[in-house]
Amino acid sequence: MVQLFRLRVMVALSKAQAATQAARLAQVRPELAKAYSVALARWMGDRKLLLLGLPIVTQGYRSAAEQAALYAQGRETPCRIYRLRKAAGLPDISAAEAGRIVTYKRGGQSNHNHEPSWALDVAHLQVDGSVRWDNAALLLFSRLMRAADKRIAWGGDWDGDGQTADETFHDWPHFELIG
Repeated sequence: MVQLFRLRVMVALSKAQAATQAARLAQVRPELAKAYSVALARWMGDRKLLLLGLPIVTQGYRSAAEQAALYAQGRETPCRIYRLRKAAGLPDISAAEAGRIVTYKRGGQSNHNHEPSWALDVAHLQVDGSVRWDNAALLLFSRLMRAADKRIAWGGDWDGDGQTADETFHDWPHFELIG
């Protein structure tokens, strides 16, 4: 006899997390916020996708100072990165993280640097409360974002050809409104 076990996993936002999500979405262009909301609703309607976690916005608007601090990573000395991050109000990072390039846009050049922002970053909240930046989950979410609005570009497939291997730089969590 074969027994089937139904795994019911529910990832829910606390009141504070829901408020943070609302505040981050309020920082982005309405069209981008709408696409995210549509994609999120579709994600939440699929039990298999929910096993990968709950998509959350980790960043909407980013100041030019924050962008400059991120641009310094992998390019400047740890001391300089520390000073830039401190001036921008960002937390300390590890030496390994300080050595990793995370953006190719200088302060003021990113689509995150507009008010409202033309870009947002996404990760997945796990049942245990941790946050994961899983490329496979982000690929699946990107399909829902593009289905919600064809003007969405995804940092895992900048040219929108459905291939991730042909990109020179991946920014897997990044979604932006183009056009």
